[in-house]
Amino acid sequence: MSLRDRLNARTMTSQGQRITTESAQPLSTSSATSDFLNLKEQLQTLLVEKVNSTPTWVNYDDNQQKDLIGQFVEGQLLSTFKAVPLNKNEKDRLIREIIQEAKGYGPLDPLLEDPTISDILVNGAKSIYVEKNGRLYKTAVTFKDNQHLRNIIERIVSKVGRRIDEKSPMVDARLVDGSRVNAIIPPLALDGPTLSIRKFKQDAGSLESLLKWNSLSKEMAETLSTAVKAKLNIVISGGTGAGKTTLLNSLSSQIPDDERIITIEDSAELALQQEHIVRLETRPANIEGIGQIAARDLVINALRMRPDRIIIGECRGAETLDMLQAMNTGHDGSLTTLHSNSARDALSRLETMVMYSGIDLPEKNIKTQIASAINIIVQVSRLQDGSRKVTSVSELTGMEGNVISMQEIFAFEQTGYENSKVLGQHVSTGIRPKFTEKLKERNLSVPLEYFNKERKHTYLGATAQVKSSQPEQNSAIKDRLIQSNVNIFNQRLQK
Repeated sequence: MSLRDRLNARTMTSQGQRITTESAQPLSTSSATSDFLNLKEQLQTLLVEKVNSTPTWVNYDDNQQKDLIGQFVEGQLLSTFKAVPLNKNEKDRLIREIIQEAKGYGPLDPLLEDPTISDILVNGAKSIYVEKNGRLYKTAVTFKDNQHLRNIIERIVSKVGRRIDEKSPMVDARLVDGSRVNAIIPPLALDGPTLSIRKFKQDAGSLESLLKWNSLSKEMAETLSTAVKAKLNIVISGGTGAGKTTLLNSLSSQIPDDERIITIEDSAELALQQEHIVRLETRPANIEGIGQIAARDLVINALRMRPDRIIIGECRGAETLDMLQAMNTGHDGSLTTLHSNSARDALSRLETMVMYSGIDLPEKNIKTQIASAINIIVQVSRLQDGSRKVTSVSELTGMEGNVISMQEIFAFEQTGYENSKVLGQHVSTGIRPKFTEKLKERNLSVPLEYFNKERKHTYLGATAQVKSSQPEQNSAIKDRLIQSNVNIFNQRLQK
């Protein structure tokens, strides 16, 4: 007996009278969950038929289409399925899920709308994990089957002009809000389609947000902000999920509005707020294996576009050589990121990636190019408790023999680990950077006391948690000094 026959049979009394919705038991409690899913499938089938028979459907925008879908489902529940015992919550849920399947990303929509979730990891249709506050949790959300998940993946990648199939079973893409997407399907993924989404934080586009999260101190923020305005070349280094793109977004927000910015990315993730921006994105090869446009091609082309700034989302190959040459030929103020565990390792990575270009350059020449092109390396790390912090700011000062000389200006000192929280604070190393002379050339400056070793760094959010055995003295005087520093910092940052 079909679902409709069972539902109709249940809604008839022995006298042939229908049972009212009020006297019926809710569908989710009186019937198996599969009945609800089957009802949803029937409505989806009818919706597809309705859309296919409506020539003017494409003339409506997304919001209008969602309203029409809701009206159609309500109409079907009041006519074709009027005997189905649904309470208000079930009816609202049914309409919401059908709209999500038709216009959104199905079961993923509630997870994408949750601001506390930073990553969504789908390991097949029945296993979905999320990351909250740096920790992974398994959810009760599931897809109907692997084909359902595959359909959602294809919908995501098709919106950005990418494809995924047996010939191209891996793909990088993005959502409308800039969230990063990676998908891999069988035969490479043995347990079914796998989807990884790193959500884009809407409030991650400014240094103020990083200050609020205690990712860096105010002294560090003002120094980096001034360095960006002075058109120093900056490389952001860190591991996977350390917050490199977030910091790149934040530093890019300090670029003046009157400059022409060109961004180059494999999958567009940067969300710059300036008006004069040209966004370029690489292109993979087509189904015939031709037509690929690599990041190196875009860097070479960008040099002909009269850029004031070139921002490369991530250096990972031969484009590194062209980026260094651009930095050394008058295109100052460039920013990029790369994967590395420390600032010193970042230099080795740069040397290796230059060799990917296929040009046989002497090792010393490569190092000389790096030392003269890059001014600052910012190291970001993801700590044990899941928090992301700027752990080092280093300046490249030139060459000493065959070694690139580098000095650390700021660092993060971890003092303990209590209650699942990392304890520590940012400190100055006592070294005064040489780039302060370049700041003067552009009529910019940073207070030199920021670099004193005894300087106590201040934060916009809660005070950094530091393990200490002695009670603090003169707290009232300290509070006044900190508040004074806060006011001075805000004035300088606005300038």
